Amino acid sequence: MNNLIIKGERTEFYTPNVSLNADTGVCEIAGESYLEYTVEFYDQIVRWVKAYTQEVNRNLQFNFKLTYFNTSSFKSILTLLKNLKQYQERGGRVDINWFYPEDDEDILKEAEDLAEGSELEIKFIPYQVED
Repeated sequence: MNNLIIKGERTEFYTPNVSLNADTGVCEIAGESYLEYTVEFYDQIVRWVKAYTQEVNRNLQFNFKLTYFNTSSFKSILTLLKNLKQYQERGGRVDINWFYPEDDEDILKEAEDLAEGSELEIKFIPYQVED
C-alpha cells in the first residue's frame, strides 16, 4: 500500500497539506481547505482510508491542523470522519487529534460539530500561533 502525499497550495483556492502514511498509520491534514473541487479532493483521502482499513487493518492516527476550512470542506471532512467511525465500529483503532489555534474559538466549535456529527471521540489540542 502506498502513502498519499499532497503538497498544499495557495492560489485562488487553498489546498491543505496531506500526509497519509501506510507504514505508520499516522495521517495529517494541515493548512487551509478552500477548494474548487472539494469532493474530488477529499474522495481520494476517503479511498485511501478504505483501502488502508481493508488491506493493512492497523491502528490509525489522524491529526487535523486546519486553520480554515469552508462549508464544502466541512461536509467532506465529515464524510471522512464517518468512514473512520465505521472502521472503529468494525474493531479498528482510530485516534483523532484536532489541533487548533488557542485563540480561535470558531475553529474549535466547527471541530466539535464534526465530532458530534461523526460520533467520534476527538482530542482537541490548543496551540499558540507563531507570528
